[in-house]
Amino acid sequence: MTSMSKEDKIKYWLKSADQDWHVANHLFEKKDYAYALFFGHLTVAKILKAIFTDKQDKTPPFSHNLVYLSEKAGLELNEENLELLEEVSDFNLEARYPDNNFSFHKKCTMVFTEKKLQQIGRLKKWLIQKLLSSI
Repeated sequence: MTSMSKEDKIKYWLKSADQDWHVANHLFEKKDYAYALFFGHLTVAKILKAIFTDKQDKTPPFSHNLVYLSEKAGLELNEENLELLEEVSDFNLEARYPDNNFSFHKKCTMVFTEKKLQQIGRLKKWLIQKLLSSI
């Protein structure tokens, strides 16, 4: 990605985020709820990396911590969005590295997952609006 223009890097992150969002919704439809939330996490992480790229014009941090990425991107978050980023960050590890009781997988009912995906969808829309307003 080093030889790409800043605009192309931003497009790359947004296209990848869009693909991950599509996968998240597909997994939800297939009732694979924990991994749907994991892909929701990836979606937000990549949008934050697009915002970071827009503001810094350099390679985003190699991190999946959404709060950290938002801070590095210089975003000002309200308490609700900050708490959501903290929660969604946990989806990254909880889905991929379950505890011995698979607690997260059990927690991810259809109702829980649908609610969280709706929240992630609203956050996704807000982040993209923030990005587009600065380009």
